[in-house]
Amino acid sequence: MKKLKYIRYFFEAIPIYFLYGFFRILPLDAASAFGGWALSKIGPHFKSTKYARINIKLAFPEKNPEEIEKIINGMWNNLGRVLGEFPHLPNIKNYANNERIELVGEEHALPFIKDNKGGILFSGHLGNWEVSSLLATDRGIPLHRIYRHSNNPFVEKLVLFARRSILGELIPKGRTGAKKCIQYLKDEQFLAMLVDQKLNKGVAVPFFGHIAKTAAAPAELAYRYNCPIIPSRVERLKGARFRVSAYPPLILPDTGDKTKNIELVMTEINKLLEGWIRERPEQWLWIHRRWPKEIYKTKES
Repeated sequence: MKKLKYIRYFFEAIPIYFLYGFFRILPLDAASAFGGWALSKIGPHFKSTKYARINIKLAFPEKNPEEIEKIINGMWNNLGRVLGEFPHLPNIKNYANNERIELVGEEHALPFIKDNKGGILFSGHLGNWEVSSLLATDRGIPLHRIYRHSNNPFVEKLVLFARRSILGELIPKGRTGAKKCIQYLKDEQFLAMLVDQKLNKGVAVPFFGHIAKTAAAPAELAYRYNCPIIPSRVERLKGARFRVSAYPPLILPDTGDKTKNIELVMTEINKLLEGWIRERPEQWLWIHRRWPKEIYKTKES
């Protein structure tokens, strides 16, 4: 049985390796453009587009069908570009000369970098979310990133290979990963988290006017290890060019109630994410089911 699963994983990975190789032999700008064009054509036909449409209606009830479809097409274009750019991650740099990446707000993170205090950087699936890690590497700063481990071992090897030039460890979600996160914060290093996806056991806080379960790890760790939470945002400007913005560390409230403190921080995080998405809705990954499943059952019926 295990051998059959391994064989299945092998054949499932073949087209993924083919696409990786295809995008790799193209120049970066061409790979980005072709990936965006291709997925904007086929993506709207995927089943997941149904959830994107529901999500956009929930977030923007005032938008008409034409505006919603425009966001969906833009989302698939952006995601296709991310896929096309993935094999080229080592080549997306030179932000000091504004060739690929423009950096704004570095002063907000610089004091913690200079003092080796470490901290938590959070962002969402916006623009090309891999880009912010490249800036840390250019600065010689290991940025340990929490991610979802692929079930397919062949795909997992490819993901690790593509990110090989980025300093810092890729930490898979789970109990073992949590222990590593704690150790890195104790050692005053930097963690990076994408906190815009649903977590069944997360804290329930508002997101676009609807309650959404949200991973509370950034707030819990910040309070426990007295480290800053620094918002970080990636925007796609044009083609394979980006702006990365760092913002002032969040103010950690002290209400005397630990649960309330965490809820307040995560509410502020969701508020920031919501604002970024409102500015560039076509650059967010709308296809995951962000809100409780009951909402989708109602909308699907």
